[in-house]
Amino acid sequence: MTKTAIRVDHIARVEGHGNVRVVIEDGAVKTVEMNVVEPARLFESMVRGRRFDEVPYIASRICGICSSSHVVTDLLAIERVFGIEPTDRTLALRDLLVYGSYLQNHATHLFVFAAPDFLGMPSVFPLAETDPALFEQALALKALGNELCTKVGGRSVHPITAVVGGFTHEISAGEYLKLAEKMDAAREFATRAVDLFRSFSAPDVEMAGDMLAMVEEGAYPVASSRSARFLDAEAEFDADEAAVRIEEFSVPHSAALFARVRETGRPYFTGALARANASWQHLGQNAKVAAAKAGLRPPERNPFMNNVAQAVEIVDALDRCAALCRRLAEPDSFEGASSPAPFEVRAGRATGFTEAPRGALFHDIALDAEGRVEHASILTPTAQNCASLETDMRALAEKLVSDGAERDDIQLEIEKLVRAYDPCLSCSVH
Repeated sequence: MTKTAIRVDHIARVEGHGNVRVVIEDGAVKTVEMNVVEPARLFESMVRGRRFDEVPYIASRICGICSSSHVVTDLLAIERVFGIEPTDRTLALRDLLVYGSYLQNHATHLFVFAAPDFLGMPSVFPLAETDPALFEQALALKALGNELCTKVGGRSVHPITAVVGGFTHEISAGEYLKLAEKMDAAREFATRAVDLFRSFSAPDVEMAGDMLAMVEEGAYPVASSRSARFLDAEAEFDADEAAVRIEEFSVPHSAALFARVRETGRPYFTGALARANASWQHLGQNAKVAAAKAGLRPPERNPFMNNVAQAVEIVDALDRCAALCRRLAEPDSFEGASSPAPFEVRAGRATGFTEAPRGALFHDIALDAEGRVEHASILTPTAQNCASLETDMRALAEKLVSDGAERDDIQLEIEKLVRAYDPCLSCSVH
């Protein structure tokens, strides 16, 4: 019997800690495991008994990149319980906050984590010597995301100005216009980045599972809709039904719960590629042209194309943020003020839903009559993606074995696939 064992301990260039284990016997792939080895962080227990206004600040600590998304998701759940309808201006500011985290996350993932895979480098640091201009522009894009989150949320991570019913602070019209100019200036590099990542070769594989994304008529939504859709199953549901439509389950080799479509039993992927497949026609013009030029059109099922989809979303985010900043700089351009709206505390349960950079994010919160948390359940993108990633790792390994690939090449391609999924393993054990 011929046996090949591939074990990658603490896979590099991902957020958090995880191992990969693959066993091949006599030319057949026997074992494929994505081992999430992070300890449980217990955020859902941590917020129990806390007042509603403490919860967003606590939950934001789940992630340093997606903290804005966790805050906004909690606020949406709490406001649904209290019957609060945020103003158009508040919703615009929340979109900016979420898009700021897109710029932060996508720039980091693409240039720091993923690019070295395709440039034959062990890390991003040699890129500073071989292509200093690319390195500096990539860092500048990440810095722009930091600045946007700071200006809108009060901090580059763990925002403090976004509260139930509105915002406690807004920048001046002049500052909005300066931000818009910086977004415009970054567009050329972002567009070239789409071409760069499309030029990288990748195995011809397809996702075996379904895809999940937020959908909204006439929009490419990130925080404005409550409708989620499984694309293959063509099943659309309200965020409050997430616990019914999505089944979480445990596996012995992972500290993170896995997830699947309850109705079909299939794993599913959520993230930039799912959003592009669901709402490609509603991308901004520059992003749509860049996507079409790069060959990213629905239905696209190659998981490595998630890198290209993220690059396209950077172009889209820059254009949307520039337009939002210019509108916010104009008096009376949005209905209502962004200052916190009055409300009454009451008991109830609701689920907040946003598209975090890595995919769909759900916060299910139950409050008592005093506004204290009785129940909290958080479903992060990476926790949802673990089962799909493991399934696609198996499909990739089987293809490579069939093609006669050597052990080291199989290991490298599997590592590249893990990074293409852009996992945050720390978030998966929230």
